[in-house]
Amino acid sequence: MTLEKSAIKTTYFSIISNTILAIIKVVAGVFGNSYALIADGIESTSDIFASFLILIGFKYAERPADENHPYGHGKIEPIITFGVVAFLVVSATIIAYTSIQNISTPHHLPESWTLIVLGIIIIWKEISYQIVIRKSKLTNSSSLKADAWHHRSDAITSVMAFIGISIALIFGEGYENADDWAALFASAFILYNSYLILRPALGEVMDEQLYDGLIMQIRKRSLEVSGVLATEKCFVRKSGMKFHVDLHVIVDGEISVIAGHDIAHHVKDHLVAKIPNLGNVLIHIEPNE
Repeated sequence: MTLEKSAIKTTYFSIISNTILAIIKVVAGVFGNSYALIADGIESTSDIFASFLILIGFKYAERPADENHPYGHGKIEPIITFGVVAFLVVSATIIAYTSIQNISTPHHLPESWTLIVLGIIIIWKEISYQIVIRKSKLTNSSSLKADAWHHRSDAITSVMAFIGISIALIFGEGYENADDWAALFASAFILYNSYLILRPALGEVMDEQLYDGLIMQIRKRSLEVSGVLATEKCFVRKSGMKFHVDLHVIVDGEISVIAGHDIAHHVKDHLVAKIPNLGNVLIHIEPNE
């Protein structure tokens, strides 16, 4: 299975999971007198649309390289991540606005059974986070990482709702709006996570050099090729789930152009074989002085 197909399969999992949970949360929130649960359901609804956006991005990124896109279509992924972050910000804003309104509005205490619903949701969302974040690391997908943090944010808002409802039930009258305060606090956390997701995606679009570990591995593997004396410049940029490499290798200045050309091909083939997820590898030959 290709990296793209693996990522698409994981996104379908997120869509199905978020759809089921959104329905459960909203229904439980309405009948259980808990705005925190309804707010949680609103976030899950935004997660569904975000996952569909990610799915569209993965489908587009699957397209092979062409004349206008010689490096493929992987750059769509961080752009999709920006859209996912926008969904997070919008959902956090809606939750915060409605929480503030509900704090000043008298309402009934939440039902105690909503805690059971929240407990199940928290466990499931954390499991979902672990599944998706593991896939994001395997595929080097910033979009999947954003999707994973949707699950983690959802789990955290559910934890806040659990705490708020517990306070309301324990202290009783006068604490009915505790779960509204919990939802408000959760919205602030969602905004903070939005920044954490946005920052690396922005770096990816700007071709920031954030891959020191990979560069060290590329240099080490290059020296394993016969004829390579040292390495000089090494630049890595990420496009989708692939890393594109520009590497300068130093060889004996007395060898022929054909020999240098052969060494460059050997280095490229060796790197692609030994290091996963490399895309285009450009080798520039430098003579030793």
